[in-house]
Amino acid sequence: MKKVQLGSLILKNFVIYSPLAGVSDFPFRKVSARYKPGLMYCEMTGMEPIVRGIKETYRMLDYDESMRPIGAQICGTDPRLAREAAKIVEDLGFDVVDLNCGCPVDKVTKKGCGSAMLRDPELIGAVLSEMVAAVKIPVTVKVRAGWDDSCINAPLITQIAEQAGAKAIFVHGRTRQQAYRGAANWAHIKACKEAAKEILVIGNGDIFTPEAAIRIVEETACDGVLVSRGTMGQPWLTEDIIATFEGREVKMRTFEEIKGVLLTHFDHSLQYKDERGALIDMRRIISWYIKNIEQARHFRREAMEMKSTAEVRTFIQSL
Repeated sequence: MKKVQLGSLILKNFVIYSPLAGVSDFPFRKVSARYKPGLMYCEMTGMEPIVRGIKETYRMLDYDESMRPIGAQICGTDPRLAREAAKIVEDLGFDVVDLNCGCPVDKVTKKGCGSAMLRDPELIGAVLSEMVAAVKIPVTVKVRAGWDDSCINAPLITQIAEQAGAKAIFVHGRTRQQAYRGAANWAHIKACKEAAKEILVIGNGDIFTPEAAIRIVEETACDGVLVSRGTMGQPWLTEDIIATFEGREVKMRTFEEIKGVLLTHFDHSLQYKDERGALIDMRRIISWYIKNIEQARHFRREAMEMKSTAEVRTFIQSL
């Protein structure tokens, strides 16, 4: 098994589940924990709301012991706030804290946060240095290849992050300008690995299958894989990647098994959220699990029209 060590934290495997806004909430991570990824992250949270003690933000940081090792990802540009937020995250019991320098969404980048920080590598270093100084848990950072094709600076940021004391850098092979369009260029990940001395380089981008996970490791020599959208509707992806890596046959899951996982996801959502929250969630989550079946588009339309969680359960059972 390919091991990953972040400081004193040894991960059980090299597959890491990404912080995904609107996806990697408590019910999602509860389901994913059954398949034992090496590390999971909660959804991205702002530094300032953490420091101010905003209730909704702290709820996004809920976890239970089945999810360990568990990471929190913070977003912001103020080194002082970063220090305070990282310390709070550590005090909440998290195993890892990550700085988001990769989110391409306009409402984030307009504030200078997320991937906008790629235009100021020295600021990334300053923020990471404060986080590292504040906590004993490993600090990581998530980046993209660069702001655009004229500013590919992830290898430079890899060196800056290493000097600041970060233990790993997650490198997405697209630029901010690309968002999620086009193919991820894994050559940028390889360049970061070549620029690194001790910091771990974790590859990210277009990992939707076990085969893609193996290819990215072979092509870039990266130390692990960060799986993002590939986990949506297939929380078992870790199992498939590890089986492929070890030369074992990947388990073929019947649709009845997939339905069972979807129902489990639904149950976790019902237990964690109120009726309306669970209903709104399941209208879109169902589409993740049924994307590969016949008439998926028709079923997605039906799901969007459901009016109660009782209707959700009946719908899933009747698929």
